[in-house]
Amino acid sequence: YVRKDGSLVHLMWSARWSEDDQRRYAVARNVSALKQAEATQAALFAISEAAHANGDVRELIANIHAIVGGLMSAPHFKVLVRDPQTGLFRVAYATYAGQQASSDAEHEAQADRLLSQAAMASGGLLLLTPDDLHDKPDTWRTALGAGWAARLGVPLSTPGGTLGALILKRDAGDCPWHDKEQALLQYAATQIATAIERKQMQERLQHMAQFDALTGLPNRYLLHDRMVGALARAERTAGRLSVLFLDLDRFKQVNDTLGHKVGDALLKEVAGRMRDCVRETDTVARIGGDEFVVLLESIQEPAHAQHVADKIKASLQQPIHIGHHTLQITPSIGVAHYPEHGASTDHLMAQADEAMYAAKRAGRQASAPTH
Repeated sequence: YVRKDGSLVHLMWSARWSEDDQRRYAVARNVSALKQAEATQAALFAISEAAHANGDVRELIANIHAIVGGLMSAPHFKVLVRDPQTGLFRVAYATYAGQQASSDAEHEAQADRLLSQAAMASGGLLLLTPDDLHDKPDTWRTALGAGWAARLGVPLSTPGGTLGALILKRDAGDCPWHDKEQALLQYAATQIATAIERKQMQERLQHMAQFDALTGLPNRYLLHDRMVGALARAERTAGRLSVLFLDLDRFKQVNDTLGHKVGDALLKEVAGRMRDCVRETDTVARIGGDEFVVLLESIQEPAHAQHVADKIKASLQQPIHIGHHTLQITPSIGVAHYPEHGASTDHLMAQADEAMYAAKRAGRQASAPTH
């Protein structure tokens, strides 16, 4: 049954024939609540299944949005995630109803951030109507503007903390979310939060497996992968590449006399200076202790690699200030070139390592292996 306001009423009819009256009598029973409960239960199950089946977070949120949209009006549906380091919000998922001017979009983005912050601070669902703006700062009234009936912020909470918020908006003329709708949205937010947390954990584990914890540089495993790819590209295009193997002279004395804290700070400074000496497409890796490797792709001739080695030497020989200490270090660098000195990662690394030790023994900055 369709009411005048457009809402639906689900009816269950029971009827029987009366021989005495020669009529059929029927009774209608309103089962809208039962139908809604069944639909909600089905939605909860569908959301749970989607959370376990989807590896991509954005695809999961889109699926949840579609499931929620089957039960309630949800044209404005956004997920904001806060960076734990900077505190800034990024939009992980968003849908917009209609076109927005750039100024309106800026106000809407600010409104989303304000509501996300408030929902995260409250720790629970935050329902806001235009009447609630009277005790809000002017920034809220400016950002939220007019033409809406209700806004809802649902924190993305996990046992490990709150990651962001699910933000919804209903336009003027719509009704706010009732309790059952809010409960469904709370469950959806929990599933989204769990998926985001799982994705972040996977990214952290992958980063730990591929990058040096102290300097943030690629480790030997990621270096190996990049060398394999670089060699394949060089072979296809008949190109060249070079490998620089670097070791800090007398680094052990720094640790022994000034302590490992100063030694660690020195390694981080060395890593930063080396990164500044190469292109973004090149790789600077720390493979252990005070040993570093630089992978230079698309080198036109060996002299270009030698120029980079000289540039690194000049940079590292500049005084390094750590606390009250001023350190002067000298690196030993060995250089190996593809294809002259090898066609595999192991061969090139061994040749560059051998050249580095030859340079260290001879007191020179760089030396290319010879045959």
